[in-house]
Amino acid sequence: MIPDIRKRYNEEFSEELYQEFLDDINSEFNYKITFRVAESPVFFPKSFRLKLQQAGEDIIKTLLRNDFKELSAPAIPSKWNVPGEDAHTTFLALDFAVCLDENGELDPQLIELQGFPSLFAFQDYIQSKYKEYFYCPEGYEAFFHGVKSSQYRKRLKNLLLNGHSPENVILLEVEPEKQSTSIDFVVTEKISGVKALCISKVIREGRKLFYMKNDVKTPIHRIYNRVIVDEFSQRSDLKCQFNLTEEVDVEWAGHPNWFFRVSKFIMPYLESKNVPWCSYLSDVKEIPTDLENYVLKPLFSFSGTGVKFHVTKEDIDAIPLEERKSFMLQKKVKYEPVLQAPDGKIKVEVRLLYFWEQENEKPELLVNLCRLSRGEMIGVKYNKDKTWVRVMFVF
Repeated sequence: MIPDIRKRYNEEFSEELYQEFLDDINSEFNYKITFRVAESPVFFPKSFRLKLQQAGEDIIKTLLRNDFKELSAPAIPSKWNVPGEDAHTTFLALDFAVCLDENGELDPQLIELQGFPSLFAFQDYIQSKYKEYFYCPEGYEAFFHGVKSSQYRKRLKNLLLNGHSPENVILLEVEPEKQSTSIDFVVTEKISGVKALCISKVIREGRKLFYMKNDVKTPIHRIYNRVIVDEFSQRSDLKCQFNLTEEVDVEWAGHPNWFFRVSKFIMPYLESKNVPWCSYLSDVKEIPTDLENYVLKPLFSFSGTGVKFHVTKEDIDAIPLEERKSFMLQKKVKYEPVLQAPDGKIKVEVRLLYFWEQENEKPELLVNLCRLSRGEMIGVKYNKDKTWVRVMFVF
């Protein structure tokens, strides 16, 4: 995308240096990262950065609608409606495919969005490691609006703690040590003091929540929620005193209801040239004859689970009419392989990451992550045993 930067980066890159980079990361916390860290960041021109920012602003307009809660209420399953919902989501992630427009210019197209945390702590850490080991010209940052690393860490810490002591705030997950993103939990603790805790270890006494810390029963005042409901709901083996939906006296950093409200569910309501055509399957009166140009997605799957990339009429016919409101038919976007690796071109997806502090009128874009793919889709299962794929950061 910026040929001279890419050329120099590739010329100075070596497998030996990449391995040193990984060894450093894995040793710093005495923790081996379980996902692949890509061999390179992506360097985007300012023109594309501005397009991304504008696309984000256009999409956020829907979240700011006065009737947004009414609009998104049907997204929340009644059995997973959690009490104590706040005015808006705390975290926002927008995923854009990097495509080309009709003029051959870089063009972002929305793939999905979520009102749920991503690798917010890991972003700051990993971009500093890229800069330490590899070529990165002055002025290229993962952050937006001139935010510096120290400022970002302070804001993330304040957002998670909200004035509470770190020992009274937990990062809630399902067996956090087994999650592929657990390195983010490790860095989160380093930044904020907030420890990850399995939901099965939460103690509930009436409306109060506790956990054991050094054999001392410790109150929980605030929860940084990382529990994905569709994963939790399948874990019948977990013995839990707290199942999210009880009335309890806690604050939420990322209330669970926003996982449903800000999701693929609202994509048909978005008005932006950077959002491909999409519709609830229940609203599709006539099935397109060119299904090869569409993707079929469950509204609330996570990490691409259940997505049909090669849709057939039989796939659609197999979904009962009463269940079609839980699926979305979306026009395919064409990822353009824009990143030049030493051995070929690679597709790129950009995730814009926002904080939305309670006192602010709208979300603020602070940082990004990119994902690389040689496969048909972005994601780990589509890129197994491939190099120059997965996660990296920096513009």
